[in-house]
Amino acid sequence: MPVFSHAENYNHEQVVFCRKDEVGLKAIIAIHDTTLGPALGGCRFYDYASEADALRDVLRLSRGMTYKAACAGLNLGGGKAVIIGNPRQAKSEGLLRAFGQFVDSLGGRYITAEDSGTSVADMDLIRQESSHVCGVSKFAGGSGDPSPVTAWGVFHGVRAAVDEVYGSPDLAGRRVAVQGVGNVGMHLVRYLHEVGAQTVITDVDSDRLKQCSEEYGSEVVSLDAIYDADVDVFAPCAMGAILNTNTIPRLKAKVVAGGANNQLDDLTVHGQMLQDRGILYAPDYVINAGGLINVYAELKHMPREKALRDAESIFHTLKRIFSLAKERGITEAQASNLVAEERIRTISTLSSFQRGGL
Repeated sequence: MPVFSHAENYNHEQVVFCRKDEVGLKAIIAIHDTTLGPALGGCRFYDYASEADALRDVLRLSRGMTYKAACAGLNLGGGKAVIIGNPRQAKSEGLLRAFGQFVDSLGGRYITAEDSGTSVADMDLIRQESSHVCGVSKFAGGSGDPSPVTAWGVFHGVRAAVDEVYGSPDLAGRRVAVQGVGNVGMHLVRYLHEVGAQTVITDVDSDRLKQCSEEYGSEVVSLDAIYDADVDVFAPCAMGAILNTNTIPRLKAKVVAGGANNQLDDLTVHGQMLQDRGILYAPDYVINAGGLINVYAELKHMPREKALRDAESIFHTLKRIFSLAKERGITEAQASNLVAEERIRTISTLSSFQRGGL
């Protein structure tokens, strides 16, 4: 895979390949843009089919973090890391601490946090080798698991999208398909249940499905059948690139609004396909910014309550993006990019001593 051309396509500043055979570490850290501040983004631990797939994922994810921070109004840049391997089999103290050493070698240009396949406990281990990590446990001086805040932001993003399509943000009686009931998806199902929404769910974890079904009355369907569910909202909360030429024509929902990253397989082609079908899309890096808002609050030593309140503002950010898309005759994905790029462009004109910092 041509590494430099791929990094250039996404305008990355730095891509770091990390390897320590003694502990089985193979990782990639991607720093996309530090105009607004240090690059912050989670560390994903995943058993990629190939190293090329891992590189593609980390490049896309880190770029998304730049745009996420910009739209959320945070003084942060965009970065991401991936560790290649099965987290249930390959994860160890030595591997995580070795990864922490690589993070530390970047001198604060990249700040890591938890993501799919990593946990608060993992961040505590990484913290032993570097101070450039957040999302650590409360015992270690952190804010703990950010997923409740991520889900809270997604919940308010769903309200904004439903308000745009149906004329009211009220979710009582609405049917929502939640694809993936991991940490974020499970909290989202709970929030939806509490306001009277009905949920249709799927996941690879049968225990999670059983818990949701018993606690929240969720309807369980197979992994593939979720695309055909008769619902008002489709909420992807698992892996990315699931909205594509094959799946979009199957959707019955009029709204796509969920917590997964990089939901569109191709931003331009599939963003337009959703619009052509009359489906409103809540751009993923906008609606799922609650986790980033949470760790930023941790860095600023602000309480969880402040993060939750700030995550509610995702409602208004999305409404602005929906309005801009209609005004310009463009897709919601294109509109959110314009909002992010305008903020980055504005801040880049300021001298370094004028910029906000951590």
